[in-house]
Amino acid sequence: MTFWVYILRCADGSYYTGHTDNLEKRMGEHQTGTCGGYTAERLPVELAWSQECATREEALAAELQIKGWSRKKKEAMMQGDWGKVSQLAKKDFTKKK
Repeated sequence: MTFWVYILRCADGSYYTGHTDNLEKRMGEHQTGTCGGYTAERLPVELAWSQECATREEALAAELQIKGWSRKKKEAMMQGDWGKVSQLAKKDFTKKK
């Protein structure tokens, strides 16, 4: 079985991060508002980024990690700019000290 971690761009410009074992079905649920919650109030939504994961645990861990990131860091990751992600991670680390 394949699992996914994903980021949606909501109509208000915000991002929603989640994980699933059926990305196509979950996207349909988000787009119709049937899953309720955050995205149901911010329709329409579009898939901004997704990554395949080997296990549900890996997908959940990635979701929780990404949820803790700044908007800029999420956007750098979605653009594949890993240098900027690394830079932003260092900034996050120095802020926490």
